[in-house]
Amino acid sequence: MIYETHTHFDDASFDSDRDEAIQKAVSAGVSAFINVASSMSTSKSSMELAHKYPFFRSSVGVHPEECAALSESDMDILAGYAEDEAVVAIGEIGLDYYWDEPERDIQKKWFCRQIELARKVNLPLIIHSRDAAADTYDILVSEKAKDVGGIMHCYSYSSQMADKFLDLGFYIGVGGVVTFKNGKKLREVVEHIPMERIVVETDSPYMAPVPNRGKRNTSEYLPYIIKEIAAIKGLTPEEVESVTYNNAVKLFGK
Repeated sequence: MIYETHTHFDDASFDSDRDEAIQKAVSAGVSAFINVASSMSTSKSSMELAHKYPFFRSSVGVHPEECAALSESDMDILAGYAEDEAVVAIGEIGLDYYWDEPERDIQKKWFCRQIELARKVNLPLIIHSRDAAADTYDILVSEKAKDVGGIMHCYSYSSQMADKFLDLGFYIGVGGVVTFKNGKKLREVVEHIPMERIVVETDSPYMAPVPNRGKRNTSEYLPYIIKEIAAIKGLTPEEVESVTYNNAVKLFGK
C-alpha cells in the first residue's frame, strides 16, 4: 500500500480524465491520498474531492504565491473548513522567495497566521518553502509549529537543514526530484535522514519523476519514487512502501 501525501487532482489538467487517472493510481498500489489545497478556491475543491472519493483526504490553506488577497474573514472560512472530517491538514502554506511575489512581509504575515490556525484546530502543516530556509525555520520555531508538526513538502535544502526540521517534528516529503540527474542534494538528504521520517509525494500534476519527466505528473508514478528511495536506502520497494505508509498514518490517520 502506498500513501500519496501531496497531489492536486482537482487541477484543471485532470478535468478530462480525473476518474481514470485516480483509478490508474489505485491500480498502481496507491490506497490513500491527500489532495492539497493552494488557495481559497482549491481549499473548497480539494475538500469536495475528498467527499467524492472515500480514500481521499484534504488539506485547506493558501500557498505563499496566492496569499496577497487574504483577509481575516478568509481565516474564518478556513477554520470552518477545518471542522470537516475530510480535512486532515493545513497547507500548503509557507514562503516562496524564488519569485519574491507577493512581498516577503506579506508572505510572512499569512504564513504565521495559518500556523496559528493549524495550532487552533490541531492539524498538521504542509509546508511549501522555496529559497527561504532560514526564514521558514525561524517562523516555525517562533510560531510553535512543533505543537502540530507536518511535512516539509518538495524538500530542496541541505541535510543539515533537514535535521533542524526533523527536530521540530516534521517529516520530509520526497517526490520526483529524487529521480532527476540533478537531484543529488535530495538523494543525499534521503540517505542521511531516518526512513521513519520520510513520506512520499508526487505534487501531481507537476514534477513527474523519471522516466516520465516533462509529462503531466500523476500519483500513478509514485512507484518510481519509491524504487529510487529503496535503492538509496538499501531496502526493497515494499519496505519503503510500508514505512512511508505508516509514517503518513501517524501524521494524518488512515
